[in-house]
Amino acid sequence: MAWIQITFITHRDIAEPLSELLHENSALSVTLQEGGDEKIFEPAIGETPLWQDTQVVALFEDDAPIEDVLVTLKQKLDCNTFPAYEICNVEDQDWERAWLDDFKPMQFGENLWIVPSAYEPTDVSATNIALDPGLAFGTGTHPTTSLCLTWLDKNKAEHDVVVDYGCGSGILAIAAAKLGAAKVIGVDIDPQAIDATYRNAENNQVSNIIEAYLPKQYELKAADLLLANILANPLHELAEHFSQGVKTGGRIVMSGILKEQAEQIIEKYQQWFDMDEPIFKEEWGLLTGVRR
Repeated sequence: MAWIQITFITHRDIAEPLSELLHENSALSVTLQEGGDEKIFEPAIGETPLWQDTQVVALFEDDAPIEDVLVTLKQKLDCNTFPAYEICNVEDQDWERAWLDDFKPMQFGENLWIVPSAYEPTDVSATNIALDPGLAFGTGTHPTTSLCLTWLDKNKAEHDVVVDYGCGSGILAIAAAKLGAAKVIGVDIDPQAIDATYRNAENNQVSNIIEAYLPKQYELKAADLLLANILANPLHELAEHFSQGVKTGGRIVMSGILKEQAEQIIEKYQQWFDMDEPIFKEEWGLLTGVRR
């Protein structure tokens, strides 16, 4: 199977209305991505900017009437100059398998490993998590996940009640469970993440320890440890909620934070937590604290 891909290079003011029109005209998917050399890892808190030069990439069925779509876009898009674009054919492939080909066993800290199913554990005496790439985010390849896993390896959550907020694939929840947690609650806004967490927990023989819920299904209760590998905006917005979800003397571990965002998040959480010095890997940070 093949698809038709149209890539537009346009100004950020045009990107969103163009995206909406593409969806209205049978695009299977529309992706906005950086179109020049400007790097925006995440908008500042309270802001939602796009790149000055933005690529709008649309995918269509291979028999879609592309010329008719372009005519419609030119008629309806309110701009002086229609954006430059390129059209190409995209062949189907097993994307998950292609990623797995480059996904090797990874070590975090001294004794924690993520091991894809195509490999045998490098150290059978270590804490090994069996995990393959899937639809839900989280395999340990991103610096934020790596920071959290390394912290968990060093700071065992033995006999603790743990909340993994934004659980994704369940990787942090499973790590906490295999490192001795008594109970782990995964929370995520994506139903696919809930399914992935349960599936991966079963594959790692910790399904008796892990439960997973959508936020509306779970009332956050005071835990011994709250993990939140999300982003600065939701961390800032959920600060008071999270403070109520960690018992006195309990710990909070947060990532998904850029270096330049760390001080603002620390300042927010200092209302309830004694915050530690941040730890950085590349441009990403890990923030930890103890509930007063």
